[in-house]
Amino acid sequence: MTDLPAPLLELIDDFEAVGPKDRLQLLLELSDELPELPDRYADADLEQVHECQSPLFLTVEVGDGPDAPVSLFFKAPREAPTTRGFAGILHAGLDGQSAETVLAVPDDVVFRFGLAEAVSPLRMRGMVAMLARIKRQIRDRVTV
Repeated sequence: MTDLPAPLLELIDDFEAVGPKDRLQLLLELSDELPELPDRYADADLEQVHECQSPLFLTVEVGDGPDAPVSLFFKAPREAPTTRGFAGILHAGLDGQSAETVLAVPDDVVFRFGLAEAVSPLRMRGMVAMLARIKRQIRDRVTV
């Protein structure tokens, strides 16, 4: 698991260090910390992640080349704290990492937070789909 980006590893450690109830609290905190969508995306056609139970939209910015940093942007209603929390995990763990690093993150990493014990499988499917969309958008924008 040491091949993961340091911010993502730190989050996994934080979630593993507490029980299921406290994991939900961490998820809510990350929901609150999710940055608002920049104005330049206010009228943009963002990609919707239909697998999420609440409306979630995302887009990725990436510079040229595999070492260019990736910027992640999410739009989710405050009334959907679980969905926002999942986006918050991905944002805190992957934003600013290189395209190559993000693409190398295992697809099953979302299950390493111990959240499957606290939320429904359908909700976990939404987080898996978010990561898949992020990776696809990166692949569409850069050749690694």
